[in-house]
Amino acid sequence: MNIAAPKGTKDILPDEMSRWHAVENLFASVCERYGYKEMRTPTFEQTELFARGVGGSTDIVRKEMYTFEDKAGRSMTLRPEGTAGIARAYIENGMASLPSPVKLYYDMSFFRYEKMQKGRYREFWQLGCEIIGSSSAYADAEVIAILDTFFTELGLAERQLELGSIGCPECRPDFLSALRAHFEPNLDKMCPDCNERFKINPLRILDCKVESCQPFIANAPSQLDYLCADCEEHFDKAKRALEALDISYNINRSMVRGLDYYTRTVFEYVSTHVGTQGSICGGGRYDGLVEILGGKATPAVGFAMGIERLLLEVEAQGIKLPAAAPVDLFIISFPDTAVYAMALAQKLIRSGLNVQTDVMERSMKAQMKQADRIKAEYLVVYGAEELAAKQFVIKRLSDGAEETVPADDLADYLLKAGK
Repeated sequence: MNIAAPKGTKDILPDEMSRWHAVENLFASVCERYGYKEMRTPTFEQTELFARGVGGSTDIVRKEMYTFEDKAGRSMTLRPEGTAGIARAYIENGMASLPSPVKLYYDMSFFRYEKMQKGRYREFWQLGCEIIGSSSAYADAEVIAILDTFFTELGLAERQLELGSIGCPECRPDFLSALRAHFEPNLDKMCPDCNERFKINPLRILDCKVESCQPFIANAPSQLDYLCADCEEHFDKAKRALEALDISYNINRSMVRGLDYYTRTVFEYVSTHVGTQGSICGGGRYDGLVEILGGKATPAVGFAMGIERLLLEVEAQGIKLPAAAPVDLFIISFPDTAVYAMALAQKLIRSGLNVQTDVMERSMKAQMKQADRIKAEYLVVYGAEELAAKQFVIKRLSDGAEETVPADDLADYLLKAGK
């Protein structure tokens, strides 16, 4: 029996990795320019971190986590999202003593046992950033600006920012009461999950995708009508900042996020491309999370986006990402010159070139085919004559042009040719 990759996972093969590296490297570059620094957290954490941090009423905690007991009988969970782990690390490592705000970004894999669909897997990768220590709406605007800059430089033009607010612990109780009053008369017509959500946290009903529930969700009360004065002021300030940054947005009156820790500003970037409409990324403010996890009350805001989903959008919008670096030179060798060819290749590689030589002891004809197959730009034959003369005839494979180059000048020749 053949062993296959687990359902919901995929291999990322070398040809595809160049596309991944393109978006990952651009994201890192943008974040660094805004003053953010990369960090990583463990692949698995104590289950309690997510039960407390993500929220017991969420589908993630109730249905989707990969949880196991380790050999000491402790409950561990593969990380289903990034923010709770970042907050835990912030507390544990005393990062509150760093200059505030603390600006972080990450590029990590996550795990959720959820229904598979195009662009969504049970092991998936996310890019994200967090700004910890600022309660200002200007921090909300900055993380959105990071996304706007990233999408602009990536060339992702068909996008729309959806903006909302889900209030704070002061004003949310009135909103929850309004939701209960709205949904209670119709619970017998709604799905079993929504009936359970009604008991635990009716806000989660707004996440439901079951068709029979949509008519009741469509005309549900909006948190925007229940914001307290402070939340209203915060939301207005965030909108003014986005307008100053020339970032257009659409007010979404029914937006909720799938995690319980969000407060005040929430947002999503959605695709406006025909055929791929849907969320590209999402985020918001989570002013209570650090305190929930045992730290001091610390405001924060951030976002996450799935790389697999992003790459589907890049392809749909016809964006050409940089290909893998070309092979600058292939060195053909013979049994008596193979080790010298390897030494030459290493010297050229250490000069910054992409060089390959034969490590299968193939015939010259087979090596010529290999150079063509990997699309090498130049070719040299390293035989006994070349070893003695310390010079090579370098051949450009695109047109067959040849030139004699001293061995010591080979690196400079190729570096200049590549400019």
